[in-house]
Amino acid sequence: MAVIKVNSNDLDMLARLMRAEAEGEGELGMLMAGNVMVNRTRVRCLDFGNVNTIPHMAFQSPGGFEAVQKSYFYQRAREKDRRLAQRVVNGERFHPAENSLWFFRPEGACPAQWWGQWNTGRYKLHCFFSPTQADCSEVYSTY
Repeated sequence: MAVIKVNSNDLDMLARLMRAEAEGEGELGMLMAGNVMVNRTRVRCLDFGNVNTIPHMAFQSPGGFEAVQKSYFYQRAREKDRRLAQRVVNGERFHPAENSLWFFRPEGACPAQWWGQWNTGRYKLHCFFSPTQADCSEVYSTY
C-alpha cells in the first residue's frame, strides 16, 4: 500500500532523483535517500508544509535537491531504480533515514546537528538528520 500518491511519471522522477543523489551509495543508500524524499512529500511541517507531490519535493526552492540541476537526473529511469522507488513509496524504511527529512555529504565527520536537526547516523558518505518529535511529529507516525 502506497504511503504517498504517485503516478507513473512521479515514480520515474523519484527513481531518477534517488539514482542521481545516491547511486554511489548502492541500493541501500538509494533507498535511504528515497526515505528522505518520501518523508518530505508526506509531512506538512517545517520547510515542507506546501510540498505534497514528488515534483514539488524534487524542485523545492530553496531547500530542494542539487541533482535536479545536473544532466544525469534527466536521463530515463531504469527499471531497477523504479523498483527501488516503489519500495519507499510502499513504506519501506531504512535506518538511519526512516524519520529523516535531510541528508548531505560532508567532507569529514557528520556534525551532531545540521540546520538545527539532529544527526541520526551515517551510511557510507551521507549523513542523515531528523527533526525532533516536537518539531515534526508526523515524520514519526506509522503508516
